[in-house]
Amino acid sequence: MRPVHIALAVLVTALWGVNFVVIEMGLDHFPPLLFCALRFLVAALPAVFLVGPPRVAWRWVLGVGLALGVAKFGLLFIGMHEGMPAGLSSLVLQIQAVFTALFAAVVLGERPGRRRLLGMAVALAGIAVAAVDEGTAGPLIGFVLVVAAAAFWGVSNVLTRKAAPPDALNFMVWVSVVPVLPLLGLSLMFEGAGPDLDALSRLDWAGVGAIVYVAWVTTVFGFGVWGFLLRTYDASTVAPFSLLVPVFGMSSAALVLGEGISAPRWLAAALLVGGVALTSLPRPPRLRRGARRRPEVPGAGARPDAPGVGLRPEVPGVGLRTEVPGVGLRPEVPGSGLRTEANGSDGRPEPLLPESVGPEPVGPEPVGPEPVGPEPVGPEPVGPEPVGPEPSGREPGFAGDPAWSGRVGQQA
Repeated sequence: MRPVHIALAVLVTALWGVNFVVIEMGLDHFPPLLFCALRFLVAALPAVFLVGPPRVAWRWVLGVGLALGVAKFGLLFIGMHEGMPAGLSSLVLQIQAVFTALFAAVVLGERPGRRRLLGMAVALAGIAVAAVDEGTAGPLIGFVLVVAAAAFWGVSNVLTRKAAPPDALNFMVWVSVVPVLPLLGLSLMFEGAGPDLDALSRLDWAGVGAIVYVAWVTTVFGFGVWGFLLRTYDASTVAPFSLLVPVFGMSSAALVLGEGISAPRWLAAALLVGGVALTSLPRPPRLRRGARRRPEVPGAGARPDAPGVGLRPEVPGVGLRTEVPGVGLRPEVPGSGLRTEANGSDGRPEPLLPESVGPEPVGPEPVGPEPVGPEPVGPEPVGPEPVGPEPSGREPGFAGDPAWSGRVGQQA
């Protein structure tokens, strides 16, 4: 990757890591479902009028919008509202790589290899360590909700892979349109109209900044740059940078929010990042043992009838070239199924010689303008005149006449 693109990839992962701290700050101003709905509303408007119509089928837009916008982010915001720390949320959410591999194996038939299975086991061990640490330090319900959010993120990843959008920014903007109304309905149902109206009436610059950051910075700008990098480089080159998200998330949460990082949490982070790396990173290619490169043979793989390739089957009496002066290539025999060419094996045109004077060679009778039957022995052949006009001033059958002088345009 070019240095400027490496800097962009690191910048996007840093913005996504800090995003968890901003979510934590935004939850102090809004109920979780209302905050999530405002995030997608601001991300969709006015960008939806600038990116053009969606370039994939509507079923994929609706499916990813519900799985990613409503389920994944809704559960994440609720889990963090229930007490899940921002730094630990950025770490636990990376278990989505394991869920993506599992759902891809069931839906897409992608069988994980032993290395990927080992990565899943290591990542799940990290989740177990984090669950024990969080269960002793805070409410476990928030941890469970964030794990469920990671599972729905895996569902949206599989749906996105099936959709294969050609433009990541266009797809993300239209996906942001879908969750707005469902999240507003769920907020009115479970959070109530009173708290929602109260939060909107007390809107300040900190709340506006949190909405703008999670909507435009992390969604529009972040996914736009990430989609550009994926179109420029292979996914195996870009994907490893996503492992930096929990690093920036945990460090920014410790610096801004004062979240402590215990020894079990460090162990959980090491197991999770290592397991996700084994699960998501591609396997380096390697040559098979004993495999050798074959030497290139000139003309190998060429068609027999290609120009310059003179490989013809040897059939007795057919297509044999003699070195006797005045005797050319014999025409093909009816029924032999072999095709003769006017050009020679070396790609250069061979002169068409006139009928030979003297006894006829042993073999099948030639097909063409020659008369049927053997030629009489003598100075001049007795029988029908050769086909085509004879050149003036010369006797018929003169051996020195070139074949094309009397039969221009004919083939042997």
